[in-house]
Amino acid sequence: MKTADWLVKEDGVCLLCKSVREWDLLAEEYRLYRFLTEVEDNIRLAANEERDEETSLSGLRMLVRKLILNCYTVKTRLPEPNQETGISVVILHDEVGFPMTIQTEMNLPGTTSPIHNHGTWGVIMVLQGKQKNTFWKRAPTMEFPNRIDRVGEGIIEPGDIISFTTEAIHSTEAVGDEPTITFNLYGETHGGKRYQFNIEKQTAKHF
Repeated sequence: MKTADWLVKEDGVCLLCKSVREWDLLAEEYRLYRFLTEVEDNIRLAANEERDEETSLSGLRMLVRKLILNCYTVKTRLPEPNQETGISVVILHDEVGFPMTIQTEMNLPGTTSPIHNHGTWGVIMVLQGKQKNTFWKRAPTMEFPNRIDRVGEGIIEPGDIISFTTEAIHSTEAVGDEPTITFNLYGETHGGKRYQFNIEKQTAKHF
């Protein structure tokens, strides 16, 4: 199955990135705790070397692909469908002082998200189903300082990874006939940078 790695930055353009070959990522006994350590090492090294998010995300996409390829446990710890909200989540690791969110998320067909950024970087891999992403960028005016413009859209399929810098803006929809299941890795959220956007009123609010 052909898969792809994508990067979205604040300009809303979805860039195709170079992927690591899966056979180069095969490993024996690669478990979640090893992944956590390697992610933490990546983040620490990026900070020490003052790497930008785009450079850091390249290594994080590789680690996510390595985890999903080798760790059967992650692929079996899936949320139960939630018929009321359409969204359900399983937290895979929760530790005081560990500044990241790691989870699997299920969205029932037709479920949509508001237009938002994450207030941090993010790496998302589709495990099942299809997810349509619509990409936006800020286009402020004197009258509407939180105005945004639609840039484009794309459908992410099983095995694809999409990554976002802190200021990237998108909205999602689970498309197709089956639930969309994703593996989500996020950095430490900066509440002052996390927004939900209203395209009709051209406003934004913290969330």
